[in-house]
Amino acid sequence: MSYEVSQRFYFEAAHTLDRQVDAAGSRRIHGHTYLAEVTVAGQPDPATGMVVDLGLLRRHIQTVRDALDHAMLDDVPDLGPATLENLCAYIARGLRDVRPSVAAVRISREASGDSCLLRVDPTETM
Repeated sequence: MSYEVSQRFYFEAAHTLDRQVDAAGSRRIHGHTYLAEVTVAGQPDPATGMVVDLGLLRRHIQTVRDALDHAMLDDVPDLGPATLENLCAYIARGLRDVRPSVAAVRISREASGDSCLLRVDPTETM
């Protein structure tokens, strides 16, 4: 038996993107409201009954959120092109010190119905 505990957060950000389809609009600066969900998995600590202290998880997440919220994503160091995939990887890397380890990161743009899920393999380097 394993538990998954998730924390969601929103951030607003702008970017440009060089795409093959509908490229003209994407190349101009535009913004989105993003919903991120970070999931950790594991067994509850016998002393606390918690898989993770959500207060500590929120503190770690806030550091990553501060780098992304109201940012020009094209200027965020180590992000690369501002794709949903790269945002998932960026958030996972920013939370690599969280214990138990992050098991998954999902990024959604609710207005367009787009989302990306990254299942984190703790044996892989990102």
